[in-house]
Order: sequence, then structure tokens, then C-alpha cells
Amino acid sequence: MPRKQRRISAFFKIMAVLTVTCGLLVAGGYYAITSLQPLQVAEPEPTESCTVTARGDTDSLDVDQAANAATVNGVAFAMDMPEDAVVIAYATVWQESKFFNIDYGDRDSLGLFQQRPSQEWGEPEQIMDQVYSTRAFYQGLREVPGYREMPVYEAAQAVQRSADGFAYDQHEGLSRVMAAAFNGSEGPAVSCWFDPQSSAASDVEGAEKELERVFGAAPGDLPITDGPRTGDIGWSMAVWAVSHARDYGLTSVTYGDQRWTAATGDEGWSTVPDGAVRDTLVLK
Repeated sequence: MPRKQRRISAFFKIMAVLTVTCGLLVAGGYYAITSLQPLQVAEPEPTESCTVTARGDTDSLDVDQAANAATVNGVAFAMDMPEDAVVIAYATVWQESKFFNIDYGDRDSLGLFQQRPSQEWGEPEQIMDQVYSTRAFYQGLREVPGYREMPVYEAAQAVQRSADGFAYDQHEGLSRVMAAAFNGSEGPAVSCWFDPQSSAASDVEGAEKELERVFGAAPGDLPITDGPRTGDIGWSMAVWAVSHARDYGLTSVTYGDQRWTAATGDEGWSTVPDGAVRDTLVLK
């Protein structure tokens, strides 16, 4: 066979082999795509969270965030502060600490409101007490003339005197939803769930004492017919207890004919059987 013909024959043999190989690869790839199921990667369900539902909106908070929000609201009841004051406080805390009671900040700033001992807000251990720091903020707000008629960010800045006072404005919408939920005006608007292993030992008495320190009234004082103007104090106490259930080892909170349980906290509140005593808060 002439050399030129042998070259052409070899060329076609190589092309044939490549064609068959490519066909096998394409066929194999098609089989893999059509026959193998895609890997399903599901995000893990959160083991701790709280839902806040009010004014047609539902938001999620960390359990610590919800507990601190409930305390900031509860102190408003003790001081007879209106809902507007709670909204201003919430917008401030969102900007300053995102509702985590942090022991650090700019220069010597501490706590929920990032108050500074050097600016006469109190001693560090006082500022780290959420009840003390909240009372200090409300006392400062009371001294601002006409704060209820001001834009939220202006009222917050009048107390805080921060570098960028307008930054508080971005938190007003969520703060209003939270204030309506935690002040009790929308009933069982807060529900929490958490890992039972993270729960503290049962301390119902401790929870009741802290409720009295926060709200200025004990659960046994309910019903309070001429209560503070902040909201519904009975329901506010109830959602405070739910928000702090992990910290005090509470397994259930019952108010009126509604009950929250730690075992079904992610499902919210449920109506209890007939026989519930109205306006009575029961912790277990």
C-alpha cells in the first residue's frame, strides 16, 4: 500500500476511535444526569428561637433577644411609660446591641443601651443589669421635652447622644411590632422553644420574684384594673415568662384560657380545657 494511503487509513482509524469514545462519554453523562437523584441538602431546624407576631407581621428573635426585649418592656410598666417610650427604647437597643447584653463596646460602653460609666450612667455591674440600664434610659427619656411628638430617632438621640443619631430610624418599624407584642395588647403574641438540655433547673419562685422586680407588681397582684398605660400587664407578664422560660426552667405558662408549654413551644399557645381562671398567671 502506498505511504499516502496508509496515512489516510490511520487517520480515519484514529477518528473512529475518538468518535466512539466521545459517544460513550456523552451517553454515560446523559445516564448519570437522568438516573441519579440530586443531593438534597436541608438546612438544620433551629433548636432555639422565638416568634413575635403583632400588627399582621411575624418576626423571629433569638431567645436571649426576646428575653431582653420582654424586660425592656416590663420596666416600662413599672415606670408607667407609654408604648411610644418602648418603641424608642427598642429602636435604641437594636442599634446599640441588637438586644444582646454585651460587656464590651466603643470605649467603655456596656450593656443593652451601650451606656458608659465615664458618662455617669452607673457602675459597670449596674449597667450590665438589664433592669437598671433600662430604668436609666427611661429616666433620661422623661427629661426630653415632648419626646412623644418627636421622630423616634430624634428622641433616641436626645438620650443617647451618639455619633450618628439618624441610625436609630431604620429600626422603627420592627420596634413598633415588637412593642405591640411584648406589651400584651395583642395577647399570646410571643412563643419560644429551646433545647430542653439547655434549660436551667426549675425555679418558679425565682421567676415570680424577677417578674415583680421588672414590672413593679407580682403575678399574684393580677388582675390590675387601673394598670399602667403601657399595655395589658397580665399578658405582658405572660410573654415575659415565656421569653425567660429557659432561664428559669419553666415547663408551662398559663394565662386565662391560653397555655404555652416548653414541649410544644414551636407550635405557639393553645386553649386550655374549661375551668381556666381568667386573669390568673400560672407558672410551672
